[in-house]
Amino acid sequence: MTDNATLDTYTERAAGMQAALDAVSSDAWDAPSACAGWTGRDVVAHLVDTQREFLATHGADLPPRPDLTDPPAAWRTHTAAVRALLADPGLVEREYDSLGSRTTVGATVDMFYGFDMVAHRWDVTAADGRAYQFDDEGLDAIEGMVAAMGDMLYTSGVCGPALPVPDDADRQTRALAALGRSATVTV
Repeated sequence: MTDNATLDTYTERAAGMQAALDAVSSDAWDAPSACAGWTGRDVVAHLVDTQREFLATHGADLPPRPDLTDPPAAWRTHTAAVRALLADPGLVEREYDSLGSRTTVGATVDMFYGFDMVAHRWDVTAADGRAYQFDDEGLDAIEGMVAAMGDMLYTSGVCGPALPVPDDADRQTRALAALGRSATVTV
């Protein structure tokens, strides 16, 4: 481990997403994902493009966007570039104003983009007709973002409206429902 917690967390969450992407069959990339109107490939494009846009806005010099013909390879290329950028404490510690408060690039990468790399594992796996099983750390990330964003999660277009769940629903079902996703995948 390094002394750069943002880099460490990013590396771990990007690797978890990489494992999910590597498990998707090649013919599923253009199938619908759990994100309405998006294919599995669209989900990967979203992850790559939003991270690139955020980092570029805060002064990062990024290489060209990887070609998404092979989404797992594109993700591997993209995250290698981001990890190299996040190794610079100057970028990670750079402050800016967000939603009326002062924060850092690193804090945003940890919370928002880290959450994205966890939550979207469900979506790309669903495009492959399978349900992704989150571990406790992944569920902690989802629940933490839901709590932090409150109603902004639904008004800012991040997620669809929360779905109702039975009182006896398990933790994953509840977490997915809070993101507007059903915990069942129709194959």
